Formats: sequence, structure tokens, C-alpha cells
Amino acid sequence: MHIAFHIGANCTDEDRLLKSILKNTDALLQQGIAVPGPGKYRRLIRETIQALDGGHPAPDTRDILIDAIVEDDDITRLIMSNDNFLTVPKRIFDHGLFYPQAETKTRGLHQLFPTDQLSLYLGLRNPASFLQEAARRAQPPSLQAYLGMQDAVDLRWSDVIRRIKLAAPQTPLYVWCNEDTPVIWEDLIRLISGLSSQEPVIGQHDLLSDLVTPEGLTELKSRLEASPIDDRIRRQNIIADIMEAYAVPDSRDEEIDLPGLDANTVATMSEAYEADIEQIAEMEGVELILPFT
Repeated sequence: MHIAFHIGANCTDEDRLLKSILKNTDALLQQGIAVPGPGKYRRLIRETIQALDGGHPAPDTRDILIDAIVEDDDITRLIMSNDNFLTVPKRIFDHGLFYPQAETKTRGLHQLFPTDQLSLYLGLRNPASFLQEAARRAQPPSLQAYLGMQDAVDLRWSDVIRRIKLAAPQTPLYVWCNEDTPVIWEDLIRLISGLSSQEPVIGQHDLLSDLVTPEGLTELKSRLEASPIDDRIRRQNIIADIMEAYAVPDSRDEEIDLPGLDANTVATMSEAYEADIEQIAEMEGVELILPFT
């Protein structure tokens, strides 16, 4: 079985990607692809990995898990998603590391499904806005208390990805920037679900509905209907044009006002993020999903 697992990161798409994929459940099931509700597996997998405590699972653990998660016997692809898989916001910087459990959690997942073909999917985000949103959820007494030994300007997604790949060097890892998701939303649905470019997809405009006016959505659908369904670059350019012409005021403006992050620090973090993305694009076993390419 192929298991496609969207592992986060925290504070990226807020389960909206899973909800869009779930809209295609019936069509996917006809192709042997299961998209169970998160209540079927999130707690189950988390607690099972925790119970391993670095050890090995019992020989029948995999089959027990699959039986609990999937109802049909003829499933060839299983899709799961949990933006808290690597950790919860409160523990993102435990032990002075950025996602210290990334390696342990990834290795544990592979121990649970040793005979299956796994692929991992990870959304990234500008560390400045990520840190602000993560701190809002974790509610630490101060930014320094939250970061511990970490310095905000030193946060690098490539460090997290390197540890994930260390735990699973042969497992494909697909990553993308949260800032690009409005343009590549349909591509992500297809990538994770397994739907080809020739098949219709539901939910491809879910994210845009919050970013452009109703008139913009109407114009978008009209222009897309005149384009081939598999013309990915043309579709992305149309979406970008609509977002520019019909944007909801202030829908994409994000003010960073977290105490401890001044304008210079935010600018430094943003520049480092761009350089880090370039480095990630060169990492072996990692595919960076970019728009207009």
C-alpha cells in the first residue's frame, strides 16, 4: 500500500488541504484510494508511536492499525494528514531545537508501516510569521522563553528537513511554501490524493474563496473553463492575475507585531527564508513544489 502522509507543518493550512481532499472521497474510493476522517488515525498513530519509546512494534501492529483506519479491503493508497504530527505548537522548540521530534516521529511512522510505500508532504512558512502564529497558540511567557537556546534569525526549515531525511532517506518528501498555496492549491490536492491532471477535482478554489471577491471567483471559473484542464502553468497564471485584480482588501497583508521581533529582525528572517528555500530545492530526496514551473 502507498501511504501519503501530510505531516504539517503547524500553522500552515489549518486542515484546509485535508478538507479539500475529503471532498473528493467518493471519486478517490472508486480508484482504490482511501481518505479516512482524522479521528480514525491521529490519536491512534500518535499514541502508538509514543508507546514504542524507541523500541520496535509487535509484528502484527501494522495490520491492526490498517484495519482500524481503513474499512475497505481493496485500498491501494491511503491518505492521512496531521499538522501536529511532528509536535504541538507548545513543544516546537523543546530542548533548544527547531522541531526536536522530527527525526523520532518520522522513524516511528516507518516502524509502524514497514512494508508500505510512504511519501511525506510538508508545508513551510516564513519563520517570522510562523513564529508569531505558533507563539499565539503556545502562549509562552515570552519569546525568549519559547525559543530557549534558539535565536529567531537562525531558524531554518532545511535543518528540520535534514533530520526528517536522516530518519527516512529513501522516502520521498514533498515540500512547498505556504505563501504559494493559493496558486498551487489544486496541484497539492492532486499530488497528495493521487488524482491525475486529467481527472476533475473538487475543492480547488477553497483557499481562494477567502482571498478574492465573489466577482473574482466568477471571473476565475469563466477563464479556467476556456483552458485545458491539464494546462498547469496557464491555470496558475490565471489564478495569480485574478488574485491581483480581485483581491479582498488586506486579505494577504500580515503584520508581524510579536514582541521581540522588530522590523529589522523580520527582514533578516525573511531574507534567510528565501535563501533556505533555495538550499532545500537542492536537497536529495526532496521535491520543492513551486508555482509557474
